Amino acid sequence: MTLTRDSLKAGALQQRIRDMGLDSDTLLSEEELCASRHATLAQAPPEAIRDGVWVFGYGSLIWNPAFHYTEHALGAIEGFHRAFCLWTSLGRGTPDKLGLVLGLENGGACQGVAYRVAPQAVDEELAIVWRREMITGAYRPSWVPFTEAPGGPTRPALAFVINHDHPRYAGHLPEATIVHHCATAAGFLGPCSEYLFNTVAHLDELGIADPTLSRLAEGVRAHQAEHGVPHVPEDESSSPGG
Repeated sequence: MTLTRDSLKAGALQQRIRDMGLDSDTLLSEEELCASRHATLAQAPPEAIRDGVWVFGYGSLIWNPAFHYTEHALGAIEGFHRAFCLWTSLGRGTPDKLGLVLGLENGGACQGVAYRVAPQAVDEELAIVWRREMITGAYRPSWVPFTEAPGGPTRPALAFVINHDHPRYAGHLPEATIVHHCATAAGFLGPCSEYLFNTVAHLDELGIADPTLSRLAEGVRAHQAEHGVPHVPEDESSSPGG
């Protein structure tokens, strides 16, 4: 399955999970997603929505945003860093072989891409983002200061920060554990390693250095080579996970 704007708008991801019986009891309803979205917008600084909403991407949103936007900018947020801190038994894993996806953890800084959604499109496009990122409430939608690079303006942006109270929160894992799960897990959206490799490749294309992710990718490739895991070509299928 590939995540596209049309499939997300139609609720295909949620339906696929229901059909497979995977964590279907934890899926947020459309009413819950709508309430979360409206509550988040109600808490936005006035300048955050006046000229449209900026959405910060740090993982798969960088290489497959799957929503309409009018412009994008490279930059960084302070106080958070990207980390493999969310277990998934869904698109990049199974209940028997859990995968991992990225979240924003406290501390440090994170470089990524912010996308501006036009004011008249905010409700429709953010509904699509919520169906992707907030599928089980594993993230907390938060307003964070985003500084455009190099030396550009700072503006509020919407970012999906890991929810520490979520049952799938993985905490701070040893790198060896992350490597093992990323190297071996796969789900209906594809291998977990593909998610990692795509993120690293697109960060490299943008000139964004993330030594931790690069080191993990090297470790995953070595693990797969050692255990005879076939190479999986990178694609744009994406996953929830920023």
